[in-house]
Amino acid sequence: MWNKKRIAIVALAITIGLTLFVSFSYFNNGDKESPKSFSTPNSSVQLNNETIDTSPQIMNVDSIQLYNNVQKHLDNHKEIDVIDHNGKDKSHYHHHQVIVDFKNHLTQAEIKQIEKDIEGKLLRKLDSSYIFESNNLKTGEMISYFEKNKNVEFAEPNYIMMQNQEHPNDLLYNDFQWNLRMIDSENGWGITQGSDKVKIAIVDTGVDLDHPDLVNRIADGYNVLKDNNVPDDDNGHGTHVAGIIASQTNNHEGTAGITWFNPIMPVKVMGSDGYGSTFDIARGIIWATDHGADVINLSLGNYQGSKLLKRAVEYAYKHDVVMVAASGNDNSSQPSYPSAYPQVLSVAAVDLNGDKAEFSNYGDYIDVAAPGVTIPSTYIDEQYAALSGTSMAAPHVAALAALMRSINPNLSNKEIMDMIKGTSLDLGKAGKDIYFGEGLIDIVQALQQAKQGAESKSG
Repeated sequence: MWNKKRIAIVALAITIGLTLFVSFSYFNNGDKESPKSFSTPNSSVQLNNETIDTSPQIMNVDSIQLYNNVQKHLDNHKEIDVIDHNGKDKSHYHHHQVIVDFKNHLTQAEIKQIEKDIEGKLLRKLDSSYIFESNNLKTGEMISYFEKNKNVEFAEPNYIMMQNQEHPNDLLYNDFQWNLRMIDSENGWGITQGSDKVKIAIVDTGVDLDHPDLVNRIADGYNVLKDNNVPDDDNGHGTHVAGIIASQTNNHEGTAGITWFNPIMPVKVMGSDGYGSTFDIARGIIWATDHGADVINLSLGNYQGSKLLKRAVEYAYKHDVVMVAASGNDNSSQPSYPSAYPQVLSVAAVDLNGDKAEFSNYGDYIDVAAPGVTIPSTYIDEQYAALSGTSMAAPHVAALAALMRSINPNLSNKEIMDMIKGTSLDLGKAGKDIYFGEGLIDIVQALQQAKQGAESKSG
C-alpha cells in the first residue's frame, strides 16, 4: 500500500495558495500586454496613474449543488418520469418517449402505421434505433406495444444522463494546480507532451470555441442537439473538462493542460441545463468514433443501464477507442453507466490529501482514482473556474490515455487500460478496493511502461 508521502509533500507546498484560491470568485485574463506581471496572486499594475488589480480570480463554482438542483428540477418536471433504485439514487427518463431497436429497418409505410397506432410521431433515428413519442401513451404502454412486434430487438425508455461534476509559465499553475503535481505531470512531460495525431473527444456540453487557452487545441467537432458542426458550450461543464485535458501550456494564460499537443474534439450532447438523453449521448459516442477519436471522455452518467448506450460503447471499443467515464457524485454504491460498463475506465475522485472525495461514488466497478476536488480549469465566456466532481477526475485519466497513445500508437485500448490500472499507486486497503479501484493514476509509471512497450516492439 502506498504511504501517501508524495501527496503529503504536495499538500504542504500549496496549502497557502489553495486557501487564497478558494476565496476567489472570478478570473479575468488581466493585463494581456504584460503577462509576466502575474508573479503572485496579488499583483497590480499602474496604467494612466491608476492602480489596476490584475490578481488571478477564479469562480469557485459549487458544482455539487448545481448537480442537486438539476436533480430536483428533473424530479418535478411534468415531462420527466423517475425510477427510484434504492430510496436514495434515482434515474430519469423522458415521459411519452421510447427508444426502439429493430432487427430490420422500417419502411415509410411501417413508420406511418406505428405513428398512427401510438398517436404520435418518429423523432429521430440512429442506424436501426428509433425514438418515438406519443401524445397520449405512457412510456410503459409504448414499450408493451412495441414488444409485441417480432421485428423489435429491444424497446426501452429514453433515459436522461447528467454531468458528474463536480513547470509551465501559465498564471494559475504554480499556486493552484495541485492536481497536476499529485499525479506527477511535470516528470511525465519529460517523457512526452503528447502528439497532434492523437485526438481526445469530449462528449459533453460542448466547449467554449473562443477561449484563449483552448482555441488552438480544438479539432472539428459536432453538435448532436442541433445537428451542426458548432459545438459551442452554453453550460461550462464541457469547457472545464477540456481545460483539464488540453488547456494550452506555456502561453502565459491561466491553466496548464495535462497534454500539450493533443487536439480535443468537442461533441455536444447536453444543453445549457446540464443533462442529455441516452439517444443523443449514444449518437455522440458513435460520431466521435467514426471521426477519428482515439480517446473519449464521458463525464456524465445515469444509474439505469441502457441497451442503446451499451451498444454505442461496444461499437467504440471494437474500434479500439479508449473510453473514460466519471463514476458519479452521490457517495453511492449504485453502479452508474456508462462508467460501470467493462469496456470503460471508471474513475473515482480524491481530494488534496489523497482521501476519497466525500461525494465520490464507489463499488467493485471502480478502476482508478484521480484528483477531483476544487480543480481549476477553463470555463465559458473566456473565464476560469474551480469545480469539484468525478467529472473533473475522469479527464485526468483520459489525458493520460492520450499521452500513452502519443508515445506508443501501437497500443490497443485494452493494453492502455491495463497499463493505467497496473501502474496506479495503491490507496486505501492493500490491492484493489471499492473506493479507489487500483489506486491513484501515476503518469510517469504509465508512460514509462507505454514507452517500453514501443521500444520492445521496435527492437
